[in-house]
Amino acid sequence: MTETETLPDEELGAQATQWRRRALQGDLHARGIAHQLEAELRRRAGALPPDYEMLDLRLLEHRQVKRRWWKPW
Repeated sequence: MTETETLPDEELGAQATQWRRRALQGDLHARGIAHQLEAELRRRAGALPPDYEMLDLRLLEHRQVKRRWWKPW
């Protein structure tokens, strides 16, 4: 396999996608290679800031679905 640090970002992303597809199709060795390529992509991009618009900041009591104690049948 080519050295991942010398590949440009676009090529690295394309190869990661290709190896991930092969892993999902059942190739046993593709999972490790896909993981290595994806880890290099994450290392280059750095830690992404959290998307606060998507976070649910309500209290836990308000986020949980309340179940009825009786069944309506």
